[in-house]
Amino acid sequence: MAGENIQLAQNTDAELAAPADLAIPGADGTLPVDPGAAPMEGGTMDIAPMDDLPVDTSLAANEAENPYGLAELWGQGDFVARGTLIILVLMSLYSWFIILTKLWEQQRLLKQAREASRDFWTGNSLNEGMQKLSGKGNVFRSMVESGIKASQHSEGKLTEHVPVAEWISAKLQQNVDRMNNDLQRGLSFLASVGSTAPFVGLFGTVWGIYHALIAIGVAGQASIDKVAGPVGEALIMTAIGLAVAVPAVLGYNWLLRRNKAILDQLRYFTNDLYAALIGGSAGARK
Repeated sequence: MAGENIQLAQNTDAELAAPADLAIPGADGTLPVDPGAAPMEGGTMDIAPMDDLPVDTSLAANEAENPYGLAELWGQGDFVARGTLIILVLMSLYSWFIILTKLWEQQRLLKQAREASRDFWTGNSLNEGMQKLSGKGNVFRSMVESGIKASQHSEGKLTEHVPVAEWISAKLQQNVDRMNNDLQRGLSFLASVGSTAPFVGLFGTVWGIYHALIAIGVAGQASIDKVAGPVGEALIMTAIGLAVAVPAVLGYNWLLRRNKAILDQLRYFTNDLYAALIGGSAGARK
């Protein structure tokens, strides 16, 4: 009995020492196998590869979507925001139209100036040199025609008492002034856009901040989802206003410098033409 009690106490102590889920080696030194466990190949566990794990793409989709872009600005904006945006777009389009058309016109006039300087003075007479100035709308040919007509001085009795030299000078100066007015046409609009477009964009900025304050007041708290849209609208309006004004100012200054170069070429040609007309008129009177 004493031996059985000792053996029972030892078995009880062994059960208390070993956890229920801990495998105890058998008499032959091997671990028991759980029939419900998955078989192991080569003594290793079968681990699923990382590529087969599901990937949550909701975060990437949320980052790709921008709820505060230009489309949302147009869709969520009121008539004031849309009207401001339309005004800025129209100002930008017409500014670029003026810049491109003026550049084409200036290039044509510079080409005519080079041809006049190269070909006109090689003729034996003014009429022969004028025939070399071909092309529709050639301002240098028109200048020569006007000078030749003024040298004849046959407009009427009231102008017969005006000296020929003064009459020719007045007619040539009128053509130069008319050409200057044609070159300056449209530049005033560029100057106006360059000075007013930032303020138009600033008006859109103020209107967007006003909506942001209203959203905060209605919500009762300054949460980012309430103010992000109106503030984003305000910043976009400011950027668009600057994007419209900067090309207009740069284009205005660039076209103004090119106009000055064209007018200088026209004045040089006019001075030489005036001297030739006065010399021809003096020779004819002799």
